[in-house]
Amino acid sequence: YSPDAKGDPPGWACFLCAAGLFAYQSLDAIDGKQARRTNTSTPLGELFDHGCDSISTVFVALSACISVQIGHHPYWMFFQCFCAMTLFYCAHWQTYVSGTLRFGKIDVTEAQVIIMGIHVISGIFGASIWKSKIGGIEVWYVVACSTIVLGSMSLLQIFSVILAGGVGKNGSTVAGTSVLSPIIPFSMILVPAFIISQKSTEDVFETYPSLYIVTFGMVAAKVTNRLVVAHMTKSELEYLDWGLIGPLMLFLNQYFNNFLPERIVLFGATAWCTFDLFKYCSQVCVEICNHLNIKLFKITPQLHGAAASGSSGGKEEHNNGANHVHSASQQHRKQNRVSRRNNN
Repeated sequence: YSPDAKGDPPGWACFLCAAGLFAYQSLDAIDGKQARRTNTSTPLGELFDHGCDSISTVFVALSACISVQIGHHPYWMFFQCFCAMTLFYCAHWQTYVSGTLRFGKIDVTEAQVIIMGIHVISGIFGASIWKSKIGGIEVWYVVACSTIVLGSMSLLQIFSVILAGGVGKNGSTVAGTSVLSPIIPFSMILVPAFIISQKSTEDVFETYPSLYIVTFGMVAAKVTNRLVVAHMTKSELEYLDWGLIGPLMLFLNQYFNNFLPERIVLFGATAWCTFDLFKYCSQVCVEICNHLNIKLFKITPQLHGAAASGSSGGKEEHNNGANHVHSASQQHRKQNRVSRRNNN
């Protein structure tokens, strides 16, 4: 509903978004406890958790923009969505530098609660309520400015950790690389996204804002996942990625004076970026599962400990029985020697 973020989505869709976000946020918060309870804490869980987060960040931000009809101001929509992607990437950039994922007093959970409230308000009163004015200022503008303030606070906290130096040699990252090196892969997404939207002769971003954001969001999600893997393996983060072919398609089409209609190229870029992301994630998950000999969506019963315990118990029982027989045999021989002496 409302892919251009200008229409009024039905109330039930807003309520469904709020309920889905609440379920997602709750499950995302307790998955670590469940893993410890079932003794299944592995790097696969960490990657799967953050991988899902990287994708949901795109759609959660996009749904919030649609709920407040921010499509009437397309570059505010651009800013809000890419601000969410940037904050998520920078949080893992900080982890890559310091070796620890840190959360602020006002962080992702609080942001998700605010977005739930936005969906509920839109579901009750309709998305047009955000066009209401308070003191001559539209309500959506207050929400957008609040995002800027809270986002700036989070970025200041993140960069204070990054610029303080990493845990590697001479203040480097966990992989021994420059603490500023992760800025390059994300810049190769953010800068082209802005330039392509500005140079479009068909106003491809204004016409298809949701599709445009999803396209670049899939590339951002993949680069973030690669950053998570680089942190887990303490390896260097590569700058180039196959997912960048999608933005490159749009750029080259503009460079050659729109050889193809931009909307067709955008559809192709979306398909490629989505395929490339899921291909990468599936390959990494399969590699981890094969290496650790675990299942992706199934907990394998741990029988080794019980078998070993049963085996050791059986051995102990066997040894005790053998010792008892040996002791009884020695006692019987001693009684025979005493009996022979008495007879003599």
